[in-house]
Amino acid sequence: MLGWIDRIPIPTLALVALMLGLAPFVPEPHLWEKLKMLAAGTLSRPIDIFDLIMHATPSLLLITRLARSRSQAKATDNAS
Repeated sequence: MLGWIDRIPIPTLALVALMLGLAPFVPEPHLWEKLKMLAAGTLSRPIDIFDLIMHATPSLLLITRLARSRSQAKATDNAS
């Protein structure tokens, strides 16, 4: 089901996660701003929710990709 994520190169995914996670760089990254709003309970406008999803998705994909790579490496080591 998640085989498509295994085809994305990790460096490419890391670059996209960094760029979109930190954009815009000034005055503060949107992802950080939206996470603070979420923690404060003020994340209620649809545009803010969309912004959080848009800026967080590459990071979540990177975490998923790294976790799958690690579990696949362990499975290969155990099979040997």
